Amino acid sequence: KTAPCELGGMCPTFGVQFKPLPSFRRPFFSNMRFPNAFCGTIPPLNFPYFKAQTAMSKKTKQELENNKLNKRLRHAVGDAINDFNMIEPGDKIMVCLSGGKDSYALLDILRQLQASAPIDFELVAVNLDQKQPGFPEEVLPTYLESIGVPYKIVEEDTYSTVKRVLDEGKTTCSLCSRLRRGILYRTAKELGCTKIALGHHRDDILATMFLNMFYGGKLKAMPPKLVSDNGEHIVIRPLAYVKEKDLIKYAELKQFPIIPCNLCGSQPNLQRQVIGDMLRDWDKRFPGRIESMFSALQNVVPSHLADPELFDFVGLERGQTLKHGGDLAFDSEKMPERYSDGGEEDESEIKITPSKPERKVINILANKPKTCGA
Repeated sequence: KTAPCELGGMCPTFGVQFKPLPSFRRPFFSNMRFPNAFCGTIPPLNFPYFKAQTAMSKKTKQELENNKLNKRLRHAVGDAINDFNMIEPGDKIMVCLSGGKDSYALLDILRQLQASAPIDFELVAVNLDQKQPGFPEEVLPTYLESIGVPYKIVEEDTYSTVKRVLDEGKTTCSLCSRLRRGILYRTAKELGCTKIALGHHRDDILATMFLNMFYGGKLKAMPPKLVSDNGEHIVIRPLAYVKEKDLIKYAELKQFPIIPCNLCGSQPNLQRQVIGDMLRDWDKRFPGRIESMFSALQNVVPSHLADPELFDFVGLERGQTLKHGGDLAFDSEKMPERYSDGGEEDESEIKITPSKPERKVINILANKPKTCGA
């Protein structure tokens, strides 16, 4: 419908006589003084006002999505740090920076937490220049200096070592990883760091579990926190709860200067790549499956597996009360609460209440205490 003209008279568009509308009943758009070629309260679609409003709404929506992404990552990292007591007062943390999206995001989020956390800790970024052909040596120092983060570039020609030791076509990941790990441990000791932070995320942890199951015959993944294999350092993975697809979006948002890995990324059909493709396919076809699998890593029931070193199957007796219940023949198909749509509770479902750590853990997501006069 076309509303009455503001001042009444003949409508040049429809040739209809309109009566003037009282000022207190005039619609909002009537005060905008539209040209004579248009009559009514609804402007044409190409009206500049609506173009500006549409552009503004798109911009506002994108900013809202970016803020939600940043908040989601910050809380996921903070929760992992709190759950495993990864960072303690006075820690000096060596953040291993490879130049990939994961390590950039790790450093960025830890810096945010460092600025607001109620505890003090230091960050130092360390990059290992493995002398790969075409490696852009200036990218990381330029970036780190621009954000004001202390850093150290360690130069070790592991590339030549790997190429010399392994036959052409062999997978380089295993040897390269061992060499790199030893150099990073040595560097952490030289810098006096108490923790070594790595950029492995949730999908990396799950991929490692399947790699060990399919090719190693072990039910084993990447721990969010553990002592290094030489026993001298504490290794932490603050991105343990973070989805890889969120890190991809975050890297695009922050426009990190990504450096590709030419040493191992160019090798086709790597086992880890195959597992990664499988997980991404499952995530696309079966929403919630990845979350459920990761939840399983946090709800382990040794009495319902088959490792006699983890549970005393030999000494079992009738009438014995077990922490996680007896044999149900098969488990309930009910999904964990965080993935279900609600409904009645199944009495046969085994509930696992994680024990609270005895040590006092400071919430890394809390704000710094205010000082007098601040």
